[in-house]
Amino acid sequence: MIGKIAGRLEYRGADHVLIDVRGVGYIVHVSDRTMASLPAVGEAVALFTELLVREDLLQLFGFPTMLEKEWHRLLVTVQGVGAKAAMAILGTLGAEGVARAIALGDARAVQAAPGIGPKIAQRVVLELKSKAPAIMAMGANPASTAGAEADDSVIEPVASPRPRKSAPPPNPRAAHSAEALSALVNLGYGQGDAAQAVAQAAGEAPDADTGALIRAGLRLLAPKG
Repeated sequence: MIGKIAGRLEYRGADHVLIDVRGVGYIVHVSDRTMASLPAVGEAVALFTELLVREDLLQLFGFPTMLEKEWHRLLVTVQGVGAKAAMAILGTLGAEGVARAIALGDARAVQAAPGIGPKIAQRVVLELKSKAPAIMAMGANPASTAGAEADDSVIEPVASPRPRKSAPPPNPRAAHSAEALSALVNLGYGQGDAAQAVAQAAGEAPDADTGALIRAGLRLLAPKG
């Protein structure tokens, strides 16, 4: 499985790019949003990748961050959402926009993506409502950004080292609040505002899980009026 590609951008197509990696060219399909963020032809580029394998087709899809790649993998688990449809959703909303839409049950936002009808959009927000918080709570890790590697190498995912023994985990309520706070901050909200919203949501619903706290926090942080 090719998990990441780093090389030089040789060509830009309508929905794909050609990346030269030590003399071998890889065609990588990207969203409009990702295309706009890529450097000029001839410059170094790196993308996390997902390989689609079919009987008569091999396609690479590229993402600037691991977070966006994980959203793509989650979106394609929804019936009726293929790899290209998932790219269209991410290209329209971005990882943060997808997170907000699912957390708030906003099917209209998902429907704004090209080729996504109302039934598919509704299915996305309903089926992913319980699965999304785990991705939304992913911390902002420097390693989650592809970056441009100088050695033009194709990099496979590396297994994480065996974790060290740690202190006992916090109680579930504190863990839910911490995960919800991390998710809201990753969505672009200020630490103080996000913390206040999570605290208020947790106070109103002490038994709420991470997903419920995220949704309540987003409602509290939404512009009034």
